[in-house]
Amino acid sequence: MSDAPFKNPGWAGNTGEFDLTEDEVRGDDFVGSRPSGGGHPSVSATYPYMLAEKNPDTPLFEGAYKERFEKILTRYPTKQAALLPALALAQEIRGYVSPQSMDRVAELLELSSAYVRGVTTFYTMYNKAPVGRHLVQVCTNISCNLCGAEDVLAAFLRYTDTELGEMSEDGNFTVIEAECLAACGFPTCVQINSRYYENVTPAEVPKIIERLKAGAAGGDV
Repeated sequence: MSDAPFKNPGWAGNTGEFDLTEDEVRGDDFVGSRPSGGGHPSVSATYPYMLAEKNPDTPLFEGAYKERFEKILTRYPTKQAALLPALALAQEIRGYVSPQSMDRVAELLELSSAYVRGVTTFYTMYNKAPVGRHLVQVCTNISCNLCGAEDVLAAFLRYTDTELGEMSEDGNFTVIEAECLAACGFPTCVQINSRYYENVTPAEVPKIIERLKAGAAGGDV
């Protein structure tokens, strides 16, 4: 039997023959940029929808975002089928999905407002109220919980000076619990906007918070 055509040096993902640092493999450093227009239609529906910069009053789906919305529609057989990525795009622009955003999405997709609100409120991935620039989601499900997730959550609340689900006074942070982030092999897992942080311990929380405050992670963390 021949050797496997890849290498896995012990952290998430197979790195092949590429000379990558652990930070790069874990997604701690982004390479390149993601245009608002979504690039090719095949990926227009899969971009991150939790950016640090949020504009609750920005008109929906104008300019490059209108182009991206139209690309998303080409990926699905009906407008109704495009509902989830359309809601994700609305959240990317405004930071959360307000009742007004739901109504606008319903209008564009030719759906009833009640139907769109029913779908939006079903999924926890859509914020129904404004959140801070950095939405910190700490997984407290079984694997992470057994490995100290409650202490990690408490550390994030302490160092951001917030209560669970509330926005910090400076508008930078909102900390919430996540049911599962599907990284059970790397507890405790924390998602901050569109980026995962694995194997997080309470001792590492101050460093993460200071890095985010300094803006070192970039605008699309």
